[in-house]
Amino acid sequence: MSTPTTIFSAELAARLDRLVTLYPVKRSALIPMLLYAQDEIGYCSDAVVAEAAVRVGITELDVRNVLSYYSMLRQKPLGKFHIQVCTNISCMLRGGYEILEHCQHKLGVHENKGVTPDGLFSVEEVECIGACCWAPAVQVNYDYVEDVTPASMDAAIDKYRQLARPQ
Repeated sequence: MSTPTTIFSAELAARLDRLVTLYPVKRSALIPMLLYAQDEIGYCSDAVVAEAAVRVGITELDVRNVLSYYSMLRQKPLGKFHIQVCTNISCMLRGGYEILEHCQHKLGVHENKGVTPDGLFSVEEVECIGACCWAPAVQVNYDYVEDVTPASMDAAIDKYRQLARPQ
């Protein structure tokens, strides 16, 4: 059954309606629901929390508790290009922290998940992106930057800046 009013597109609302039918307990659909909502809205806003709670039949506080536990669920908007710098052991040993500091300094973002004033970039230290063979590694949205140096990171940032410019 569809929620009478929704903040989501008709396609996503239909997907979420179907999603709750796939689990024996509706609450089990919460994490995938939040991930889909985050993909469409950009983050798990107060409106997303409220609608998700209604859709799975739990309180908004219960939804917020899940949000606070899972790092892949965001409670505030990130940049158009989200730079995740791995600092796990392989990347750390090959300069992961130096790359993180370089990105933060270059972009003027000094808090984890901080966003540039123009909203174009955000920077986050992450535990692992599964690219140990190419350490240090960075992920920008869904793209990997491997064997990263300060110069190659600057080139990647410049590339994404160019992508953001209107043609």
